[in-house]
Amino acid sequence: MTQPNRSAANKKRIAIIPGDGIGKEVIPAAVQVLKSAAGAGGREVALTEFDWGADRYLREGTTLPSDAVEMFHREFDAILLGAMGDPRVPTNVHAADILLGLRFKLDLYVNARPCVLFDKRFTPLKDRSEKDIHFIVFRENTEGLYVGMGGNFKKGTADEVAVQEDLNTRKGVERIIRYAFEWAKAHKLKRVCMSDKSNAMTFAHDLWQRVFKQVKAEYPEIEASHQYIDNLLMQMVRDPSQFDVIVTGNLFGDIASDLGAQLAGGLGLAPSGNIHPEQVSLFEPVHGSAPAIAGKNIANPMGAILAAGMMFEYLGWKRESEMIEAAVRAALREGKTPAELGGSMGTREIGEWLANSIVKAGAG
Repeated sequence: MTQPNRSAANKKRIAIIPGDGIGKEVIPAAVQVLKSAAGAGGREVALTEFDWGADRYLREGTTLPSDAVEMFHREFDAILLGAMGDPRVPTNVHAADILLGLRFKLDLYVNARPCVLFDKRFTPLKDRSEKDIHFIVFRENTEGLYVGMGGNFKKGTADEVAVQEDLNTRKGVERIIRYAFEWAKAHKLKRVCMSDKSNAMTFAHDLWQRVFKQVKAEYPEIEASHQYIDNLLMQMVRDPSQFDVIVTGNLFGDIASDLGAQLAGGLGLAPSGNIHPEQVSLFEPVHGSAPAIAGKNIANPMGAILAAGMMFEYLGWKRESEMIEAAVRAALREGKTPAELGGSMGTREIGEWLANSIVKAGAG
């Protein structure tokens, strides 16, 4: 996951996009924590905030500016994004243009979703512990059913026909499968499971089968297995300890990684990375903008904070990433949590506690 050295090793340029709803609360908490971790590690972050979201769209009609992609390539090492979506924009056109636009136009073909249980009290699975739930889902992020190919015929009538195309290319399938194996190899993991629905999707997922067979032969030291997506989901619930790395397509990866997040304590604890290993990449919490609780200081910022930790790891700042994860583990252990995890702390207070915890650990 580590990015090539684009800027000075001890200084990184980070774009901040809080977005909508609770994004405007969890991202300031994440920024506070990442500043503390960078400072404790003797690093420097140059932060630039962008006000892209529903407010600006409603004010100016701006979604993703035309020069945004080139600017990110030229001027930034990574992007930290909060959440997109606002009921004042029923179509959520701004959210699609910004988030999906960045994923596709930056060619962020890896969606990485760690599913790691930090404290066994927070899993809904009976008699499972931290050692049982520790895997990562790699979702192909630029193809599949999310490319928007399709259409409607006789829309709005009793004879309507709707078609949605599942796009899979040899290049796209091979690079995400190879990324999964390389990740396993780099992290000394023994198992990679590929999931598809090739028994029903006999053209698109036959491609996945053939490519997986070819690539796995290059990694004989890694146990490679296959499960149909319906069985994979059942097995994740039955025995999550059997998985180290899961790799799958766009739609199935979206579903499987959300299930994995719930096994590990819920979406409030779930970070993600949208990655191209050779360029600027984007990191975000998994949860949405949650407009119903926005502005109430009750949103869980830990997913956004852990996303900042993933970003640091990608940038090569492993020690600082570990500082952030250790602080979150300590907060969960000591009950410094929001109401959704049984605590009583607010969004801002959790950010402050975690930032102070890192400062104290660094001083020690």
